[in-house]
Amino acid sequence: MSHRRELKVGSLARVEGEGALRVVVTDGHVESAELSIYEPPRFFEAFLRGRAYTEPPDITSRVCGICPVAYQTSACNALEQLCGSELDRPLADLRRLLYCGEWISSHSLHIYLLHIPDFLGYPDAIALAADHRTLVEQGLAMKKAGNALLELLGGRAIHPVNIRLGGFYSVPEPADFAPVTELLCRARDYAVDTARWAAKLEFPEQELEYEMLAATEPGRYAIDNGEVHTSTGLRFAAADLPAHVREHQVAHSTALHAMLDGERYLTGPLARYTLNYHQLSPIARQVAVEIGLGAECRNPFRSILVRAVEVVYAIEEALTLIADYERPSRTAVPVEPRAGTGHGVSEAPRGLLYHRYDIDDQGIVRSATIIPPTSQNQAAMEDDLRRAVSDNLDLDDAALAAVCERAIRNYDPCISCSAHFLDIDVVRR
Repeated sequence: MSHRRELKVGSLARVEGEGALRVVVTDGHVESAELSIYEPPRFFEAFLRGRAYTEPPDITSRVCGICPVAYQTSACNALEQLCGSELDRPLADLRRLLYCGEWISSHSLHIYLLHIPDFLGYPDAIALAADHRTLVEQGLAMKKAGNALLELLGGRAIHPVNIRLGGFYSVPEPADFAPVTELLCRARDYAVDTARWAAKLEFPEQELEYEMLAATEPGRYAIDNGEVHTSTGLRFAAADLPAHVREHQVAHSTALHAMLDGERYLTGPLARYTLNYHQLSPIARQVAVEIGLGAECRNPFRSILVRAVEVVYAIEEALTLIADYERPSRTAVPVEPRAGTGHGVSEAPRGLLYHRYDIDDQGIVRSATIIPPTSQNQAAMEDDLRRAVSDNLDLDDAALAAVCERAIRNYDPCISCSAHFLDIDVVRR
């Protein structure tokens, strides 16, 4: 007689969005693990059809309140590439500086408010703050520094309004950076302390074997643009990504799943770090060595360390860009419409974000495709969950649910971005 057991968790805390997980176990064997993203489709790609080519940066920023700059940047990259426009170097530096603000803010939020409670056994950041107030205040100070950059360059921290094709609507004076610089210098010390503190946590042993995919740039750590590389040595431009990354619908999710040449793959901090370790700044690389990270990292539980190192890098990069800043002679370069297809990528905190736009000769968007990082990681997350359940079948329902939730939070999924998590339903029979 088959043994059947059912486990349900009403919702997964400490992730962005809603979803469900159904795991079927028969006689000790995990038959399936389905990550069901049940948020209604959001139709952003459909909203873009018929809109002017200048509108996608503003519209797509509303996809996510955590990483709106990523959506604006990938949209701008695609449309500027299509229209043959190249930003002046000072404007390109400002865009990268804005993106640094998003990395600092998003990573700090994830590390302190979403991820650390898992390692210290707290249900949420509020409970964590009751016992570790100084620790949480440090994380909030780091996030504040990132938000200050977003507000200065983007007009506001959530859904910035100062970004446009070709650059910005307005640009700051050098003196405007003084208050932000002070916050960033303090945050840099906190970021280094964060990495050192997190290195003392206990990490389960796990190595992911998936192929990794991330943007890379010569001479610097990829953030706002780049060529797409994989851990097996494949290299291609953003325009060639659809030839390798194919999306498909699954019955249990409103988000599409993506495969890289037919296989599961991983994008995000682990992939970025593994493919771009040698492009880190000297201080960030020194911190990585000090906390025990090698030239690659494939343990999803240690992703908190990689994010901490990336915060160190982003703060350093921001301070360097501010120190070298000279007010641009113009706020934006001209971007004239022309018929064709544009492709753009950037590195959202959670991984590679791809945009494609088809534009007619009147500058009207005829079709749009957006592939967010969480969609790309779904197949890997399901496989990871299958492994987590299989390795912990002896646990009771509550403990097994906690293992599943922790495995998901390693990826810092932005579920709302991917709805085009987490109730847990485990059936044992």
